[in-house]
Amino acid sequence: MIYYLFDWLQDTYGHFAGARLFDYISFRAIVAAVIALLMSAWFGKRFIALLRRKHISETQRDEKTDPFNVQKKGVPTMGGIVIIVSVLTAVLLMGRLANVYMLLMVVTTILLGLLGFMDDYIKTFRKNKDGLNGWVKIAGQVALGLIVGLTLRYSPQAVMNETVVTKIENNTEVVYKSPDIKSTRTTIPFVKAHNANYADLFSFLGEPWKYKAGWIFFIALIVFVVAAVSNGANLNDGMDGMCAGNSAIIGVALLMLAYVSGNTMLSDYFDVMYIPGSEELVVFLAAFVGALVGFLWYNSFPAQIFMGDTGSLCIGGIIAVSACIIHKELLLPILCGVFLMENLSVILQTRVYKYGKRRGRHIRLWKRTPLHDHFRTSVEQVLRNDPTCIIRFKGSGELHHENKITMRFWLVTILLAAVAILTLKIR
Repeated sequence: MIYYLFDWLQDTYGHFAGARLFDYISFRAIVAAVIALLMSAWFGKRFIALLRRKHISETQRDEKTDPFNVQKKGVPTMGGIVIIVSVLTAVLLMGRLANVYMLLMVVTTILLGLLGFMDDYIKTFRKNKDGLNGWVKIAGQVALGLIVGLTLRYSPQAVMNETVVTKIENNTEVVYKSPDIKSTRTTIPFVKAHNANYADLFSFLGEPWKYKAGWIFFIALIVFVVAAVSNGANLNDGMDGMCAGNSAIIGVALLMLAYVSGNTMLSDYFDVMYIPGSEELVVFLAAFVGALVGFLWYNSFPAQIFMGDTGSLCIGGIIAVSACIIHKELLLPILCGVFLMENLSVILQTRVYKYGKRRGRHIRLWKRTPLHDHFRTSVEQVLRNDPTCIIRFKGSGELHHENKITMRFWLVTILLAAVAILTLKIR
């Protein structure tokens, strides 16, 4: 709204003082981050007080035991509402809402936020620790993936230029771009000729069917990425500050990649595909990071509020959709490596346990999953509940406080984010 106000003032009154600042993505992104951070801190305090007055807390957390006797009973949940309100407030004030990518991010935030809220509502108010039916969650994630994929396919704004060259001619910067096209091209990390087309996987179908099959594959991939990353973020939300901190780091990396993709000079310098309009993602992601940092004021150890599924599902969806928009979805296994390991730990643990159970044995790969819980669970705790259990990876036996585990997971995510950014040069 502020962006459109100053844009109108500039058009109406000519050289209106300060109006041109809002033409700069860097300025609007910084202001959006500050607004979201302050909003998160201000609104968070009042929201926590409201939840405490209403005695709203997640019953599932009350049942967990901690080797360091950390008590979390009665801590308010559904703190994801603070993140969502903060992001949307900053975006509505500083963003160009007519931009198709900005609209996709707003839809992602609202849709997955509502899905997570329904899950938290069932857990909190109906006292059902299982929450929303798993198939309903998957259906919501699939619906979002289809919305994003079909929008990228059919929206006239969603185009790309595979090559951009900038030159200085007569003291003027001149940009030479390849034609605006609809494409299923993506970036392959660590490869010199790093743009690949999903349609080429279906070359055996011939023209024009390979392009149609390429789009079907790309949309299906978006659906898978949205579901995988949002569930990974959900699983990562098990310790104070864990998911918020990891997601803020990932958000900064995506912000940098989006800035390169939406800038002609940087696209030329790094030889990456130029995506017109994707610079608005920088404003959104700046607000996203600002809101998460503000939320950490209350969510860091010892947590005064949990984000709940309202926050974690929404956060994962934002990360996934952002990467798909700038055609960097193949970077997510690196950038979101922590989320990937959390997902894989649960999947493998479940498969191995079921395999052993069919043969009359109780087998676990790790002491407990998701993976971060493995480091604060002792073998004795597991055997106390299941004396016949066989644990494949017992570890050193040293237990760590959740604060240390969280900090180490943050450090791993910083390393992975650095590697993801370095892929712009390492080919």
